[in-house]
Amino acid sequence: MNISIEYNIIIAYLIGLFLLYLLGWLLVVPKKILLRIIINGIIGGLILFIINLIGKSLGLYIAINPVTALVVGFLGIPGIILLIILQHIV
Repeated sequence: MNISIEYNIIIAYLIGLFLLYLLGWLLVVPKKILLRIIINGIIGGLILFIINLIGKSLGLYIAINPVTALVVGFLGIPGIILLIILQHIV
C-alpha cells in the first residue's frame, strides 16, 4: 500500500487555510475599529454635553453632532480647543 500525497494538494490546503485566516481577520478587525469609533463618539458627546452645561454661564456653546463628538472623542482636550477656536472664527 503506497500512501503518497501530492505536493499540489498540500499547497492547496495551505493556501486555503491562509485564505480562511485572512477572511476571519478581515471580519474581526473592522468590528474592533467600528466599536472604537462608536465609543469615542459617545465619550466625545458626553464631554461636549458637560462643557455646554458648564459653559452656559460663560456664553460658550458647542453644537453636539456626530462630527464634533468624534473630533472631541479622538483628539480629547485639543479637539475641544479646536472646536472653540473654530466657533470664534466662524
